[in-house]
Amino acid sequence: MTFENAKKQIENKPVKLARFMKFNKPKDRKFGRNVKPCRRCGKTEGVIHKYGLCYCRQCFREKARELGFEKFE
Repeated sequence: MTFENAKKQIENKPVKLARFMKFNKPKDRKFGRNVKPCRRCGKTEGVIHKYGLCYCRQCFREKARELGFEKFE
């Protein structure tokens, strides 16, 4: 069960919700994979940060020409 599903089930029970949030709230991330998702689709895997792009590799392949990148062989 995910955090969102569990929270949804106990929304109408304020005492249980307060206790749940105290012990099960996800941490605020300052660094790592989930801090900067892809700016186009929101994926967190395979994100290219070089040159400040912040695109996942699939979105980068689609947008590379528009961004000014050329494929060299």
